Amino acid sequence: MALRRNRLPRFWLGLTLGLVAAGVGGVYWWERQLPTRLEQAAARGDLEACLRYGSQLEALRWLGGPTYGEQGACRRRRAQQLWDEQQWAEALQLQLQLVNSNAGTKADERRLIQWQEELQQRALVRYRDGDLNGALALLAAMGEDRRADGTSVGDRLREGWTRNRLQLERATKLVGQKRWFEALDALNRIDHPWWKQRSAALRKQVEQGITGLERQHVERDGHGALPHTVPAEQLDAEVQRRIAQGMDEWRAFQSACQALGGKVVEAGPESACQR
Repeated sequence: MALRRNRLPRFWLGLTLGLVAAGVGGVYWWERQLPTRLEQAAARGDLEACLRYGSQLEALRWLGGPTYGEQGACRRRRAQQLWDEQQWAEALQLQLQLVNSNAGTKADERRLIQWQEELQQRALVRYRDGDLNGALALLAAMGEDRRADGTSVGDRLREGWTRNRLQLERATKLVGQKRWFEALDALNRIDHPWWKQRSAALRKQVEQGITGLERQHVERDGHGALPHTVPAEQLDAEVQRRIAQGMDEWRAFQSACQALGGKVVEAGPESACQR
C-alpha cells in the first residue's frame, strides 16, 4: 500500500503535465492555422471573420508568430464600411485600433483626424439648427460630449445653449413688466440662430412697445409738459435702504419711487421715477 501511495502523486503530476502540454500544443497548432484563415477571410471579403482571426492572432503573439498585414487591411476596410453606414462610434474605435497597431500608417492617422473633424462639424450644424441633443450624441461618439473639467466641445455647446435660453426668459419677464429697453438689451445678447428665430415674435413686440413709448414722449414734448423727475439723491437713498433690508434691485427701485410719490416709467434705455 505504501508503494501505491507513492505512485499516486507521480500519476497526477504526469497527467497534469500532459494536459498542459496538450493545451499548449493545441494553442500552438491553432496559432499556425490563423494566418491561413486570416488570409482566406480577407480574400473573400469576410471582414467580421478577418477581424476575429486577427484579434486571436494578435493575442497569441507570445508564441513568437509573425504579424500580418491582412489584419490591418481588414480593420481599415471595416472602419470605412462602418463610417459609410454612419456608425460613428464603432468606426472611430476601429480606426483608432488600427492607428495604434503595427499595421497603422500615417494615412490611417490622417483619416482618423479627418473623421473626428467631420463629426464635430456635423455636430455644430445640428446645434445651430436647434438640435442640442443630436449634437451631443454625435460628440459622444468621439468622447467630446462631456468632461469633468468642462472643457469638451459638448460642454461649450451646453453653456451657449443655456445662456441663450436664459436671455430669452429674461426678455420675456421684462416684456411682462413693460421694461422695453431692458428687454431689447436681453434680446440683443441672444447669438444663437435657433434662439434668435424663436425670439423673433417677442422682439417685434418689444419694438412696438418702444415705438409707442417714443410716441408718448413726442406728444408730451409737443404740449410742453414734461413730467418732473424725483431727485436722484433721495431716490438712491431710499433704494439703498431697501436693498439693505433684503429687497432685489428692481423691487427696491419700484418701492422707493412709490414712497416718494413717483411712478416708474420707461425713459429711453433706462427706467425713471417721475411725478
